[in-house]
Amino acid sequence: MPPPGPAEMARLLLKFESQILREIPVGSRPLTIGRAPDNDVHIDNLAVSDHHARLYAEGDRMVIEDLNSLNGTYVNDVRIERTTIRDGDTVQIGKHQLQLDAAHEAPAPVPGGGGGLRKAPVPKIIETAVLETQQQRELMRQTAPAGGGGSGKLSPASASRERLRSATLRVLRGRTDKREYTLAGKLTVIGCSEMASVRLLGWFAPQVAAQINRRDDGYYLGLGDRIPKVNGQPIQGPTRLHDGDIIELGRVRLHFSSRD
Repeated sequence: MPPPGPAEMARLLLKFESQILREIPVGSRPLTIGRAPDNDVHIDNLAVSDHHARLYAEGDRMVIEDLNSLNGTYVNDVRIERTTIRDGDTVQIGKHQLQLDAAHEAPAPVPGGGGGLRKAPVPKIIETAVLETQQQRELMRQTAPAGGGGSGKLSPASASRERLRSATLRVLRGRTDKREYTLAGKLTVIGCSEMASVRLLGWFAPQVAAQINRRDDGYYLGLGDRIPKVNGQPIQGPTRLHDGDIIELGRVRLHFSSRD
């Protein structure tokens, strides 16, 4: 039997904030990477496209290829379309990193992190959150808390969006960590997850109940683990919000205010 090739010996280490979440054996077949649950490497993060990138062996080389993702694929801080990766190289996808370990010398994943090609449930997020290129070095800022400010020069795309006045959400009913939120960022996540800008409280609060995307023409409410209602009517997809709209998420009721 011939000795295993580089692909059969290699593995990917999925990391978040330098902590290893999972080990993925590479093997000889291509691996798809993305937010959709049918990927071999499933990354549950709003900055990741449904089918973001693909990793495959080409002779004795390992190749990573971007699949026209919204926020791009980076290898060692350089945006790529297709390139060879080597032992120790780091692939940046959204907030997560994938490190190629050809020698199996990296530490084991943290307890409870899971292993293998686990395909966990994914919140029903409709849109991928847009990351500015300059933010790739500060990815944690792409979902800044509601009401939080930011400093630094805005990109042209951000400057265009700044023409919209920031909207607010006022809590009329339900358990939340604040009574009022300013929607200062381009993405507001509503739920109990660590990414949530509008934090829902309670044992049965969903990780991602809904999301609000700020576009050039206004604010749009999107689906999450719940089907939100706007003015008493369930939404079927991204729905533009207007000043005075009432958003209902289970027992939580929010008043949307915007002068756009």
